[in-house]
Amino acid sequence: MPSPSAGGRGAVPALFSEPRQGRGGWDEGQALPEGRGAPDEGQALPERRGTPDERGTPDEGQGLSERRGVPDEGQGLPERRGVPDEERLARAALTRLVEPGDETVGRWLRRMGPVALWRALTGKGKPPPGATGERLAGCALRAPDVDPVTDLALIARCGGRFICPGDLDWPGQLDDLGDARPVGLWVRGAADLRMWALRSVAVVGARACSDYGAHVAASLGAGLAERGWVVVSGAAHGVDGAAHRGALAAGGATIAVLASGVDVPYPRAHAELIARMAEQGLVLAELPPGAHPTRPRFVLRNRVIAALTRGTVVVEAQYRSGSLVTARRAQQLGRSTMGVPGPVTSGLSAGVHELLRGEAVLVTDAAEVAELIGGIGDLAPERRGPLVERDLLDPVTARVLEALSARGGNHLRDVARESGTGCDEALGRLHELLALGFVERHGDRWELVPPVRRSDGARRGDPPNRGNRVKGLRR
Repeated sequence: MPSPSAGGRGAVPALFSEPRQGRGGWDEGQALPEGRGAPDEGQALPERRGTPDERGTPDEGQGLSERRGVPDEGQGLPERRGVPDEERLARAALTRLVEPGDETVGRWLRRMGPVALWRALTGKGKPPPGATGERLAGCALRAPDVDPVTDLALIARCGGRFICPGDLDWPGQLDDLGDARPVGLWVRGAADLRMWALRSVAVVGARACSDYGAHVAASLGAGLAERGWVVVSGAAHGVDGAAHRGALAAGGATIAVLASGVDVPYPRAHAELIARMAEQGLVLAELPPGAHPTRPRFVLRNRVIAALTRGTVVVEAQYRSGSLVTARRAQQLGRSTMGVPGPVTSGLSAGVHELLRGEAVLVTDAAEVAELIGGIGDLAPERRGPLVERDLLDPVTARVLEALSARGGNHLRDVARESGTGCDEALGRLHELLALGFVERHGDRWELVPPVRRSDGARRGDPPNRGNRVKGLRR
């Protein structure tokens, strides 16, 4: 892409290419150089597009813009339509400066824009309205280590990218989070996140799940993948990992939402699984490359899983479980919430059962999940108990059959009295039952045919097969 700056030099916004002092932080007292594309605070940002790719490797001994991952001369940032360079770099910087899900930051971001907010939080502009001294001091401590250009170059070397609201592959359903919407997403994998998220479902549950929970999660993952659904989870031990593996085993699509950087596999035991998902599916995170998970970040990560998908299925969860946080956030966002029941004696099922007592829907397999969140025609098969042949008898004939005593022969008048019919009607029904193999006649007495032992494969309630069965009883 031709460089927007004069002389064909690679376009790196001046806001992120100033000389640094000390540990590499910007000189807060130094004005922005003129003629380097830095906009005035009241002016619109120039339209620039792109993020650095892995070719933008720094040369040692050069100035900051060359030292910290800026593309070589003659190379512009690769085109990513929809978001100017300044905004992309500012958003990338903010992902390292602030914690995910901070609604105060989201409100500032909505009102000020990412570039102005970056300047405000780092002392280059007027502080955001309501910002406390403690918050600004915390940002000042982090600011010297923030280098979005290097982060973007690093994610490119990992085969990934950084997407922002306004990019073509930004999933619009994340906007439902309002001010808690991610500042941006770091993504590994070649698939289009927006398209995959349109037909996705989250499968979450306990880390220390039972064998039953792991089996159900893997079956759900495989079944949903076979039906063309993208399985989304958190790549954790237990239910998450089983759901991912089930989808991969079925040759389907799956997305892992991490509470760390996308280049920091967590848990470590799932490094191979996460690497495989980066090749066959997608791995995404709000945190920049190299970031490590913390307990609050796991909880905040769950809101992304809930918003990204059309519904959330909880397989096993205790009363205090991050999976229930995901499900309840999905309910708040108007998404479908489902739960798989388990043994009432298991503590791992207690949280799911509590969820099912509320607005969650009970599901047992992928077909029922697809029916709930899918479109017209995504119907689960009708389920019912086994059908025995006596269920197909008309009501009067069934009443006559029930009137026969199993203790011995029955006279016609007794059968008619017990069934509430006349003798002629009862006689006609008894002959029907005789033809169907339900009864036998011995002189003037009628008897039930002895039940067939189960070893011959007959089902309970069926008449014995003595050669006089009438086909087409269902007519």
